[in-house]
Amino acid sequence: MSELSTASATCVLFAYHEMGYACMEALLEVGAPVAVLFTHQDSPGEEVWWRSCAALAASRGIPTFTPEAVDSAWIARIAALEPAIIYSFSYRNLLSEALLRLASIAALNLHPSLLPRYRGRAPVNWVLVNGERETGVTLHHMVARADAGDIVAQRAVAIEDSDTALTLYRKLVPLGAELVRELHPLIVAGRAPRYPQDLSQGNYCGRRQPDDGRIDWNWPARRIFNLVRAVTHPYPGAFCFASGRKLYVWQAGIAHEDGKRGEPGTVIDTAGDGSLEIAAGEGSVLMVRAQFENHEEARARDVLGAGAIAGAPKLS
Repeated sequence: MSELSTASATCVLFAYHEMGYACMEALLEVGAPVAVLFTHQDSPGEEVWWRSCAALAASRGIPTFTPEAVDSAWIARIAALEPAIIYSFSYRNLLSEALLRLASIAALNLHPSLLPRYRGRAPVNWVLVNGERETGVTLHHMVARADAGDIVAQRAVAIEDSDTALTLYRKLVPLGAELVRELHPLIVAGRAPRYPQDLSQGNYCGRRQPDDGRIDWNWPARRIFNLVRAVTHPYPGAFCFASGRKLYVWQAGIAHEDGKRGEPGTVIDTAGDGSLEIAAGEGSVLMVRAQFENHEEARARDVLGAGAIAGAPKLS
């Protein structure tokens, strides 16, 4: 396929966050003409750690808009651009069928899971909560139903015990950009793979809420550990209560995976590095870093006090 055919396929982007930036950058690297970017404004008070799609667009002279909804007036404006391809990269809103139909070649989304598994919201968090050992990214055609369209290509990555939601996401970003860089020319040429999903082999997950981060110390140690690493910084954090005070657990490990180590939620030992061993329903958890609400984050023993074993209340 010639460079001219790639350069003549007008793209309309709906992109946000680090994945959106990396995939948009990959498109520009292969010479894709991006006519317009639709993105989101950062939420006030959010811990922003990603690169700005809007800033990248501004550096390339690409018009950028942040509408709360893409209504009929916006659809008419997009139609006038005669888009060949519509891409969605970490855009928060589902695109309507009327909008998708405007793409003369394809309307495609980059989803951070191995579809059909973990369709829907927060897949990077959910795979950790559920203790998965592998995840990945999927480039797929968009349809009215979320993350249900035909698959173009996938890339997989192993999940390590050392991974948090942030480190895992950072593993996925270059894989997403790689798919876009490799597949865009084939998509334009009409030579990209395409195969249907079997949704019966997958699952759908909803948006996680801050209250979903509450620790139940009756859970097995690994389940508690998985929750902590799934929602630690920059997410809202896993939490429990000590004497009625909200206690965030930002870093944890597994001390023991089996056996009854004590009453769940009880501090049963301390480590030289300032960590505390907490009994779980099965095994025990090493609480490494913690924070009482409206206080500073620190080593767990410094937060709960040096006399935690003798004097601290049971965590709930």
